[in-house]
Amino acid sequence: MDPAPSHCARCLLQQRACLCAQIPTVPTETQIIIVRHHREAHRSSNSGRMAHYALPNSVLVDHGGGGPTVIPPLDGAWVLYPGGAPLTAAPSPPPRQLVVLDATWSQARKMFHKLGALRGLPLLSLPVLPVPAARLRASPGPGQVSTIEAIAAALRLLEGEPAAAALEALFAAMVARAVEAGRRPVGGAS
Repeated sequence: MDPAPSHCARCLLQQRACLCAQIPTVPTETQIIIVRHHREAHRSSNSGRMAHYALPNSVLVDHGGGGPTVIPPLDGAWVLYPGGAPLTAAPSPPPRQLVVLDATWSQARKMFHKLGALRGLPLLSLPVLPVPAARLRASPGPGQVSTIEAIAAALRLLEGEPAAAALEALFAAMVARAVEAGRRPVGGAS
């Protein structure tokens, strides 16, 4: 008989730190389309995967690695990406879909310019977000946060506090579980 794998196949955290039972169901009106860089697919620190598990109205699309990037049909979509004046109130009408690039900041810039489906879509830029102290990856600059935190901030703007708070709590639990399993947190990371 094979021994149990040391990592959960779903959340990718060590079995003793598995977070799957604590992932909430966070309903949203806005469909979240997470376009994940292929190098993020097997990283336990990938927060886009956790956001997808929590958001039943989300789609996870992998980009790169030799396969095609198949983005679902876009209708009323915006891209969560810095590039315009930060929004402090929901646009009218609000986006029906929000495309989120799940990658390192360098990879996300390249993806944004490479993905033709994103050209011409309005950008949802967020104000500078506070970066919590305990994180799994270093932030490359002020206000540059993880994918799940950016989604939470966008949903706070578009749909209110409950969805945002649930995703932020999930991210905090993810960091805490990883630390419990022996991973060293970094201050101001993403």
